[in-house]
Amino acid sequence: MGSIGRMGRLLWTTNSLQQTLLSVMSDLREGSVPKGWQIVRRSIASSSHTRKIGSSHSLSGGQVIQDSKKSPETPLLKQLIARIKFSGPLTVHDYMKEVLINPLAGYYSAGKDMFGSHGDYITSPEICQMFGELVGVWIYNEWCKLGSPKPLQLIELGPGRGTFMQDILKVLNQLNVSGKELSVQLVEVSEELSQKQEEKLCGKVIFDKDACEEELYYKKSITTTGSPIFWHRHLSTIPKSFSVFLANEFFDVLPVHKIRRTENGWREVLIDIDDGDGPHHLRYVLSRAATPAAKVFIQPEETRDEVEVSPEAAVLCGEMANRIEEDGGISLIIDYGYDGKGFRNHVLHDPLCEPGTADLTVDVDFGYLKQQVQEKLVTYGPVTQSSFLINMGIEFRLANLLKHCTCEEQKSLISGYKMLTEPQQMGERFKFLAFYPAVVRDFLIRYPPAGFYRNLEGHV
Repeated sequence: MGSIGRMGRLLWTTNSLQQTLLSVMSDLREGSVPKGWQIVRRSIASSSHTRKIGSSHSLSGGQVIQDSKKSPETPLLKQLIARIKFSGPLTVHDYMKEVLINPLAGYYSAGKDMFGSHGDYITSPEICQMFGELVGVWIYNEWCKLGSPKPLQLIELGPGRGTFMQDILKVLNQLNVSGKELSVQLVEVSEELSQKQEEKLCGKVIFDKDACEEELYYKKSITTTGSPIFWHRHLSTIPKSFSVFLANEFFDVLPVHKIRRTENGWREVLIDIDDGDGPHHLRYVLSRAATPAAKVFIQPEETRDEVEVSPEAAVLCGEMANRIEEDGGISLIIDYGYDGKGFRNHVLHDPLCEPGTADLTVDVDFGYLKQQVQEKLVTYGPVTQSSFLINMGIEFRLANLLKHCTCEEQKSLISGYKMLTEPQQMGERFKFLAFYPAVVRDFLIRYPPAGFYRNLEGHV
């Protein structure tokens, strides 16, 4: 069976599931592209407007080039300076919240399209359709392993423009999971982005706020595959049932407390006004004493010199754990980060420059996320993005797509494949982490999750 047989061996399947998956793939091999599996060309955008919360430059000594002219002021900067003058320096956590979601001047409140070729950055689903398609196959495979409970509820945290969910729904529809057998729940705080998601996933935008005034969701519609879809501002308002939770580049924007070990004990990094000759109007300082965050979040056995802790991430993981334990389900978290073994210093742009004009992100501590659920769930990973995609058969999928597209489309697909899998691009930088109910622990020992059975880091 060649490459089709190889993909069949990668996934745990019953006979009927294997036949279904291979039927879909063989249609592509024979030259007929089923509806929903068309070639999709996506362009690559720059990440020039993404800034990492990394090392505290003004605390490190000699790392900041002084400039007689400070960076431009922004409307948000004026608000921040007024707040600091009134109540003192801000934690990095509060600064991130203001920069990202301040209702008047925050980055995500501006209404601009920050994704894609004309935006500030690009995510894996925007690069190549194969990313979302293979995650869709993974969802179907793992859902069938757990008995195919219906209706299947897909929950995505931070759906972006909806491209990721669109590719997943196309795959599930091709595998006959659509209509009322499936519901989609999106957690999205931006109404501007929710309109882009509705247009992409439903084919039209319905402006009818009154219809949802008394509901827990603020928007509802029907997807192009016939499934009900709802928009929520919080995970807590989503109905409890068997669910597949998806979080692609979501945890990296959750605010963190940044805490540093000093000779006087743990101190929190704060942000204060810079009236001196620094390059910006704000600067990093250390708290004079241990802050509440330093007292609560630092464990006695901590060995790192710098720690980033996100209370929101802990709460979200706790809620997912409770739902999966009580109602069943699985979670798939995709982000860039590390596994709690060290602090990462990756600064693309100074986070203090022109607050509100750029995205702020952090490296996700996957070890910290696993700690939040370890008493209730089974965790797999993190494995590198290249490992997951290769384990899921991205090379097989690429070969099939290349047979049915133009030369220009072939170049785009190959470029997207390389960006997703090559170590020096996104292949090793991004990681996949999965949560499962503890009751299937022994079952998963016999039939490990597809995509996680090997980690190819350093060997791709």
